[in-house]
Amino acid sequence: MSGGRVYLLDANIFIDAYKKYYAFDIVPSFWEKIKQQAEAGRIISIDRVKDEIDRYHEEDELKIWVNQVFGRWFVSTDNEEVIESCREIINWAYHQSQFTDAAKNEFASVADSWLIACAKTYNCALVSWERHRPEKKSRIPMPNVCLAFHIPYIGNTFDWLRELRVKI
Repeated sequence: MSGGRVYLLDANIFIDAYKKYYAFDIVPSFWEKIKQQAEAGRIISIDRVKDEIDRYHEEDELKIWVNQVFGRWFVSTDNEEVIESCREIINWAYHQSQFTDAAKNEFASVADSWLIACAKTYNCALVSWERHRPEKKSRIPMPNVCLAFHIPYIGNTFDWLRELRVKI
């Protein structure tokens, strides 16, 4: 994809920034930096994250920005390599006795498994606010899966921005 590490963003990176600490009218430079890093080939996300943002946001600033500015950096999950990685990850999840059947079924149906599959396929670092929870049973945390598959994981926006050396 580019020289240097590529970062794959979960929906909560966009949504939390928008709702909690980097609103467009207060810190527009954050959104410009995301665009610049995407243009440089350092940031992507997946179509299922875009779908999630589109589904849960009216015509607000985030949805408009995602569709008008960032839209071309949402990678399609509809390719054989990603699908095969997703199968492998879901198969792994179903063989983990720690998790409930409901957690396994949910994991197979949401964007999380696809994010991890894309990170694995494209050798990206996955960026999300989810925490590693080895004791968790009712949900399969993405950091747990990334650890099992040796996929780099960054657990918050601030560490990710530091790693990119972005100043806003």
